[in-house]
Amino acid sequence: MKKMKKPSNHELWSLIKSFIGEMGLVRQHIDSYNDYIENGLQAIIDEIGEIQIEIEEQPFKLKLGKIEIGSPRVTEVDGSERKVYSMEAHIRNLTYAAPLYLEMTQVMGDREGESEIIYIGDFPVMLKSEICPLSKLSHEELIDIGEDPLDPGGYFIVNGSERVIVALEDLAPNRILLDIEYSGENPIYKAKIFSTTVGFRARIEISLKNDGAIYVSMPGIPTDVPLIVVMKALGMKEDAKIAEMISSDLEIQNELEASFEKAAGIIETKDAILHIGNRVAPGQITDYRLRRAEFVLDRNFLPHIGREFDFR
Repeated sequence: MKKMKKPSNHELWSLIKSFIGEMGLVRQHIDSYNDYIENGLQAIIDEIGEIQIEIEEQPFKLKLGKIEIGSPRVTEVDGSERKVYSMEAHIRNLTYAAPLYLEMTQVMGDREGESEIIYIGDFPVMLKSEICPLSKLSHEELIDIGEDPLDPGGYFIVNGSERVIVALEDLAPNRILLDIEYSGENPIYKAKIFSTTVGFRARIEISLKNDGAIYVSMPGIPTDVPLIVVMKALGMKEDAKIAEMISSDLEIQNELEASFEKAAGIIETKDAILHIGNRVAPGQITDYRLRRAEFVLDRNFLPHIGREFDFR
């Protein structure tokens, strides 16, 4: 297997600088917000479609149509409205927001009235987004109106304070993810899955380590277990059939030699389960070690597939 060269620190920093120089630090926030404005809001309205109102005389409903957002504005004490920029919102403890309008149509029985555009509230505006006027001004124009031309945006102003949406990255459940980690200069190839079922989540990881063997880690077992031991604990006995189940490619089967060596002397399913039990409950009687190993395999090993003690 060809080893991948680990990138140097200089190469990594060059890549990071290029990415920040081209995309900036808040591009993902602005792009996500713009997509929500352009597509997400209308999709929500379309999914609702209409609002049924219960009255005794006859059926009445409001049919929802197009939703639109205006420009950031402030309503003064005398009731007048005017355009507002982010710096003024900061200074006066205002919320940088724009009016939200929704097209509504009254339907009384079979009769449909004329559509009306109704103001339904204010919508927070993200700085430098598509609906923010600052995104359309030049460097000099921003300076002329008292705004910071180097402000990247990507946040909101609520009652004069800056507010940002905290991005949370989570790995997709029940999907195989591939990764490469380095132990010194040597790569360790991994496949992992966050096996998720109702109320329970288990991280299962398979690693091809530097000794050429493949190991499995799962919750409840403190050490990695050779892959072939796990396969035999699940009911597979013959080495040839295990190799065929892993891959029909002869070249890949030949790469399994080191993995089979790690399971030398383990022939029967009970032997493999006991091997795992020795790690799960060391020092306990044999029957207890077997039961604990079976319990861990049933509960923690790929629980989204099922928990019926049908290991095969």
